[in-house]
Amino acid sequence: MKEYQDIYKTAGAFSWTELMTSDPRAATEFYGALFGWTFGTMSMGQGDYHVVKIGDTSIGGIMATPPQAQGMPPAWGAYVTVASADAAAEKCTSLGGKVLAGPMDIPSVGRFAVLQDPQGAVFHVIAYASS
Repeated sequence: MKEYQDIYKTAGAFSWTELMTSDPRAATEFYGALFGWTFGTMSMGQGDYHVVKIGDTSIGGIMATPPQAQGMPPAWGAYVTVASADAAAEKCTSLGGKVLAGPMDIPSVGRFAVLQDPQGAVFHVIAYASS
């Protein structure tokens, strides 16, 4: 079986999960105690980003809800790897879905978009930058 690090950049794979919440510190305490997760923290300019880790493997993140999304309840978001976030956003629209945010760049990580399927389910797509 391939290791997670070997497959997360494969198109179509669920590759990252991220919690946006009003209280990231409380969330890291809760999930750390519940699952034994550890966290690495980095500054994003508008607040800290807490990278969720199992051992040495980064599997997700926890961050404060950004100002443009204030009022949104805390929620986990799933990222699916794609070859092109722009092409995925275009195809989503052509299939009856919506582009809710982006596509936009995450410096040194890649390009992502927040999409919604025709039934209303929200998900993220990401095209990782070449390493």
